[in-house]
Amino acid sequence: MAINDVECCDFYQVHENVVKAVNDKMPDEDKLYDLAEIFKVFGDSTRIKILYVLFEAEMCVCDIAQLLNMNQSAISHQLRILKQNRLVKSRRDGKAVFYSLADSHVRTIINQGMEHIEE
Repeated sequence: MAINDVECCDFYQVHENVVKAVNDKMPDEDKLYDLAEIFKVFGDSTRIKILYVLFEAEMCVCDIAQLLNMNQSAISHQLRILKQNRLVKSRRDGKAVFYSLADSHVRTIINQGMEHIEE
């Protein structure tokens, strides 16, 4: 039987042992919410571009804006979101602020996403 092009069982039977085993491994609701929120951050192409830029070098807002042909205000806004979600970090050098990836996990997430779409 198919419901909306999804195959279903011909008869209703809950496999309690499987349901319990999976349920025992499920993260709590707060963690699942936080995970969904982080993936929302990756859902913006401008933020993805910024992350790719920061793969290559630590950069200031002016440099990123020039490279992406965008205004500094738009870049600052996106960097603020990335920083709030701990995907980028900043370092002050005099009056300049330089941004870089927060850690290697960010690169891994992006690379795995790219691998997936290139399959």
